[in-house]
Amino acid sequence: MSGTTTAAAALRRRAAGAGANRWVVLVVLCVSLLLVALDATVLHVAVPAVTEDLKPGAIELLWIVDVYPLVCASLLILFGTLGDRVGRRRILLLGYGLFGIASGLAALAHDAQVLILARALLGVGGAMIMPATLSILRQVFPDRRERAVAIGVWSAVAAVGAAVGPLLGGFLLEHFWWGSVFLVNIPLMLISLPIGRLLLPESRGDRNGPWDVVGALMAAGGLFGAVLGVKRLGGGEPAESAWTVAPLVVGAVLLVLFVRRQRRRTHPLVDLTMFRRPAFSTSVGCIVLAMLALVGLELIAAQYLQLVLGLSPLQTGLRLLPLTFAAMAAGLFGARMLRRFGPRRMVCFGFCLTAVSVLTLTAMGGRDNTGLLLFGFLLLGFGLEMTLFGAYESMLSEAPPAQAGGAAAIGETSYQLGAGIGIALLGSVMNAAYAPGLSSVPGVPASASASAGHSLGEAYDVAARLGGVRGAALRHAARDSFVHGLHVTLLVSAGLLLLGAVMALRLPRVMQCEVPAAAVGVPAPREVAESRVSA
Repeated sequence: MSGTTTAAAALRRRAAGAGANRWVVLVVLCVSLLLVALDATVLHVAVPAVTEDLKPGAIELLWIVDVYPLVCASLLILFGTLGDRVGRRRILLLGYGLFGIASGLAALAHDAQVLILARALLGVGGAMIMPATLSILRQVFPDRRERAVAIGVWSAVAAVGAAVGPLLGGFLLEHFWWGSVFLVNIPLMLISLPIGRLLLPESRGDRNGPWDVVGALMAAGGLFGAVLGVKRLGGGEPAESAWTVAPLVVGAVLLVLFVRRQRRRTHPLVDLTMFRRPAFSTSVGCIVLAMLALVGLELIAAQYLQLVLGLSPLQTGLRLLPLTFAAMAAGLFGARMLRRFGPRRMVCFGFCLTAVSVLTLTAMGGRDNTGLLLFGFLLLGFGLEMTLFGAYESMLSEAPPAQAGGAAAIGETSYQLGAGIGIALLGSVMNAAYAPGLSSVPGVPASASASAGHSLGEAYDVAARLGGVRGAALRHAARDSFVHGLHVTLLVSAGLLLLGAVMALRLPRVMQCEVPAAAVGVPAPREVAESRVSA
């Protein structure tokens, strides 16, 4: 009996210790996410300096910018499910190490090819880190109410990282060379590795049956092709180009074969039966639709601020900061709103609020309206974060704990795919509405009008070469056409958001918190009670 009593006491100590440390674990996970989010945007302001130093070709420059998100998106499912098998903490720590090594390689790159390789390795490290943070969070916070708070903090940190990236990059470039935007990762990784090894709990999912290596490679190849094709479309490449069509077709075929393979296997890599649960499938759809409606719009808004209003990159970043602050506020207060209103009303209201903000921004014109932009961006950030927070929380809570890594990978992949499709779709809408306004500018040759119709930046270059009255007329027409195209894009985006609000009606009405699952390495309350009875 004394042995049983000792075991029960040990269980109680482990439970108390894990309860005291789970918020520290959240801090470690948020630092991990912050690094990945920073690296996704910190390079944007360094592109001119990289171009001047390494002299990359047009294709090489495109790969320098795009290879990180492309590789990261394609490997999320592979490493998310591998973490379920071999240990999520193990994958996270390996991701830390690879991220640090790749950062050093990128900072010291002497040519474009080495930088592309380093950015690809950073994408591999990011794919190891991102799903692991969410899946460990799912295990450490078994109580849904506490988990909602943790996800709110997690999502607020993601918003901070995306916004701080360009500002940090600009600061470093003013004082150091372009490689410093990568070196900043190394000391943080050197701190995170030992702390993560000491504090983060190890957890695994269902280990029955072999890990489906072929399925993992099929998923990676399919997502790589799909995301690459979508990015080429979003970059303005011709839809009929073989370099656009081939990746899309190959990616779609591999993904279809991957789904068929998973359905036939006794122990699938990803349990696709999760999609039969309305809350899970609807949450994934809401994530895709929210990003589809807004990411392309964010890029267009940045062009509007710089090219139409004439703001500098730093001024543009500062104008977009209210969006980030509002998203942080929604993340921090999201758990309370979710408990009070439930997933259905929260996500639906988030979509509607975001649609209202987008419609408000249709009042933007050729002149600066600081108050309108501030109000619109605040609504936009708050509504978007409400939507994504409610969708992510519902998706993770609906997934079985054993499939936490796979579920987190599906959520992150949905985010990346939605963003890529949004850039392609809204970019196409923008171009279709923008180009016709430049087809018949008085005094401007047809060839010049055609070139100006590619983008507003190119229109300004053509106008500068023409000069005089013709150049001024082309510049004025291009700016008016861009504002018209922006309005059309905003209306399409609002329609997509309202469609998301209708989709969200399939989510649960209330937040179910009755039966929390046991945390990894921590006995459930029932198990502790049984130990006490045995004693």
